[in-house]
Amino acid sequence: MDRQISKEVKKKEQRKQIIKFSVIGIVIAAAILFAISQLQTTLKQKDITFSVVDRGTIEVSVSASGKVVPAFEEIINTPIESRILEVYKKGGDAVDVGTPVLKLDLQSAETEYKKQLDEEKMKEYLLEQKKVESAGKLSDIKMKMEVSQMRMNRLLAEYKNEQYLDSLGAGTTDKVRQAELAYNVGRLEYEQYRQEYANTKEITAADLRVKELELNIFRKSLAETRRTLDDARICSPRKAVLTYVNTEVGARVPAGTKVAVVSDLSHFKIEGEIADTYGDRIAAGSKVIVKIGNDRLVGNVSDVTPLSKNGVISFTVRLDDDQFHRLRSGLKTDVYVMNAVKEEVLRIANSSYYMGKGEYDLFVTDGEGSLRKRKVVLGDSNFEYVEVVSGLNAGDKVVVSDMKDFKNKKKLKYN
Repeated sequence: MDRQISKEVKKKEQRKQIIKFSVIGIVIAAAILFAISQLQTTLKQKDITFSVVDRGTIEVSVSASGKVVPAFEEIINTPIESRILEVYKKGGDAVDVGTPVLKLDLQSAETEYKKQLDEEKMKEYLLEQKKVESAGKLSDIKMKMEVSQMRMNRLLAEYKNEQYLDSLGAGTTDKVRQAELAYNVGRLEYEQYRQEYANTKEITAADLRVKELELNIFRKSLAETRRTLDDARICSPRKAVLTYVNTEVGARVPAGTKVAVVSDLSHFKIEGEIADTYGDRIAAGSKVIVKIGNDRLVGNVSDVTPLSKNGVISFTVRLDDDQFHRLRSGLKTDVYVMNAVKEEVLRIANSSYYMGKGEYDLFVTDGEGSLRKRKVVLGDSNFEYVEVVSGLNAGDKVVVSDMKDFKNKKKLKYN
């Protein structure tokens, strides 16, 4: 007769079964998770960009931002305080040398100029008057001097006559002395007039030179006024394109205010900006590559701003081909400033993966349809290549396209 199984034994058996199935479930789940973790993502080869490691030269460069601007640009300022009366041209119009751009109110300036013209005439008349007065004064003194000379000559003749008569016994000593005294007085009088004439001549000549100098100074001031008045007739200084003009008719414009800008839009240059941390890598004369889309232009740094502003240094690039058809004022460009040359170094193509010197995780193909992640140290770069410091060998085939979506993968498949 079968014995009845106790409840305690049944519970014990149930616990064993539960534990058994739980362990089996955990093992199966772990196996599934392991299989999923080991599952390899398969990529399409056409979606991957490879670069083969080779050995060659790298012209090391630092990247900067740039903007296309006209090679020549001239700002037209008003030289006087005035008011805009008319505007003849608008932005974008082509202008030639002397083409009127706008009209300012010049009535006050023209009145002042005419007043100065009258003042110039007055100074000319005063100079002529001074010359006439000086000539008359010198003429009077010269006449007196000549009369004095004639009197002196007559007194000398009388003195000699008295000496002759005295030698014959027909004269007296007193008459000789009187004649001698008269002659000496006449000679001193003549000498006085002669000295006065010489002094007056020098003084009047100096006065005339002062008056002539004053007139010349005034004429220079008048010429400056004339030039300012001509500049106030706002005209184009050269053949160019009007890129800006103040069109506010009736607006008052203080002296020195910009009222127009003319630019030569047939020739261009690049205004670049670079972080001041790279300030020691850029200098006048440095070779530059400017990229506009897929086009590359060669140029040189012409000047560098010596001071940093908001952490940025500005510089200007003169292009070898400053008439390139894709150049447009205001166009943004990528600028690469060359500052060193490294020869016979390992290199790979530059792309979006490169963020500067340092360590990178790059996928390298094993030649059998697999990509394996490898630690690579990269160095300097230019717009084409990046220097490989360690981690790769010549001939290795490296993925240089964006692989951020697979940063947690160590191995990938591709076909």
